[in-house]
Amino acid sequence: MPVQAAADLAVVLADIDTLLACESPSDDRAAVARSAEVVAALGERLLGVAPERIVIDGRTHLRWRFGRGPAAVLVLGHHDTVWPLGSRDRLPSGIADSVLRGPGCFDMKTGVVMALHAVAALDDRSGVTILLTGDEELGSPSSRQLIEDEARGCRAAFVLEAAAEGGHLKTARKGVSLYRVHVTGRAAHAGLEPERGVNAGIAAAHLLLAAAALGDPARGTSVTPTLLAAGTTTNTVPATAEFAVDVRAWTVAEQERVDAALRALTPRLAGATVRIEGGPNRPPLEAALSAELFARASAIAASAGLTPFDGVAVGGASDGNFTAGIGVPTLDGLGAVGGGAHAEDEHVIVALIPERLLLLERLLQEQRSEASTPGEGR
Repeated sequence: MPVQAAADLAVVLADIDTLLACESPSDDRAAVARSAEVVAALGERLLGVAPERIVIDGRTHLRWRFGRGPAAVLVLGHHDTVWPLGSRDRLPSGIADSVLRGPGCFDMKTGVVMALHAVAALDDRSGVTILLTGDEELGSPSSRQLIEDEARGCRAAFVLEAAAEGGHLKTARKGVSLYRVHVTGRAAHAGLEPERGVNAGIAAAHLLLAAAALGDPARGTSVTPTLLAAGTTTNTVPATAEFAVDVRAWTVAEQERVDAALRALTPRLAGATVRIEGGPNRPPLEAALSAELFARASAIAASAGLTPFDGVAVGGASDGNFTAGIGVPTLDGLGAVGGGAHAEDEHVIVALIPERLLLLERLLQEQRSEASTPGEGR
């Protein structure tokens, strides 16, 4: 039998249900603020101290710092979700056949509860910081600087995003770059004198194909045009057009290559002009920055008799990309085991919650003991 985590599973499940009951769509600042208060109350009960409430651009983030010295380890998560208000009415949460379901349970309210319980189980929390943000699903526009500032100088960042399929930890993530390509032409009547126009839609089509060709499957680099719009009426030569581009790459070098190539694109249609907005949004989490922490996690799992897991590389991004991007060793996917992120079959395997709690507790204990950070409050 595996060694048990300190937390009582029934209490953990009740706490998860409390968070699920407070919906927190990222684009609703008031809903995120309400969620922050629920998370803050839960954390205060478990940790014995209230968090700092950090509001940036109207979005509420929560931070607990322990110890007077510099932070040794950052425990990172987010309490916002992709689910709009009312989703819980249509998809009520609950447990059946040892599976927990409900909007936001997998991504990532179970991970939030696990983070709080794992830190609460530590005899000495000095040197630990918990940061729970409220805009991760939007790309962390208001919290990125906060995340990087909290992570800087840490020995490790543990990200409570959900595990990969099969319960595997996430040891590498692609970097993300986001662009919007704006094309300007000249309007004209499509029937009377189309030759007087400069068709921005046609110019955009050529640019879109050129952008897509910048992908390199052999290197795992994808360049994907997504949203596309052009023109104003059906009988007018489009004077403007625009499209979005999503870029994913395993290395900073590939992000930089694609960025330079996109910015060098020029219209093939005479008279059209192009303007490109955006750029790298998240650096990659490269495998080298997770290797040592993953080895430690594997050793803990083996010694405690936990269900084995591997480390996998995934295309999706998280706030762990930011911590890795500034050189902090980062291990991701330490949260819930289950599946269906952002989908109606979102679910968590209840039996594996205690195992992952124990894993996080042991990882934190190791980092704490090695850091030997003095002090009781910060």
